[in-house]
Parts: sequence; structure tokens; C-alpha cells
Amino acid sequence: MSSKGISGLLSICRRAGKLCMGMDMVKSACHSGEAKGVYVATDLSKKSLKEMMYVCYRDSVKLYSAGMNMQEIADSIGKKTGILAICDAGFNKKARSVTEEIEIDTSLFYID
Repeated sequence: MSSKGISGLLSICRRAGKLCMGMDMVKSACHSGEAKGVYVATDLSKKSLKEMMYVCYRDSVKLYSAGMNMQEIADSIGKKTGILAICDAGFNKKARSVTEEIEIDTSLFYID
């Protein structure tokens, strides 16, 4: 599926109320267990990506590349953001089938 296809899926998720946008909302959704998958923009800063890797690792949520930059995400959902969480199992299943999972390197952060 092209970025246009994932773009349409994100738009539908937002209208259905199953999309969390932005660092704080996504972190909260991961912590509460509401997030089924986290998707990041291709131009997300390394610091933000590292923070999301830690949150996803801590809360056992899969992390994926959305395959779109922040402007393309803004064009599809109407809000400029680099971090999204899909909070519906069905939407997440479709989205993960067309995106690439990001391997979480646990050596980037300290773990007890």
C-alpha cells in the first residue's frame, strides 16, 4: 500500500475517534493499554524517536514507521504531528500490514 493508502486509513481512524496524536497523548495511551500500535513520521527527531522506543518497550506496544513525513501526516489528518497511536485492533492490523516495524534497540536506554 502506498503512503496514500495509509494516509486514508489514518484519516478514517481519526474520524472514528481511534487515533491519538502527539507525544503526551500517545504516551498516555500506551501506559493505559489503549494503544494497539504506535506510528512515527520519517522525519521525527532522534530524541523523540528514542523516547517513543522506550515508552513502547516499557508498555509492550509495537512501534512502526508511518512511511510519511510530518507534513504528509498533516495533509491527511489535519494536524501536524510526528507521533500517532492507533487505539483499535482492526485499524491497527490493517496499518501494520502496510508499514514497517521499527526494531527497538534496548541498548539506547538504561534498563534495570
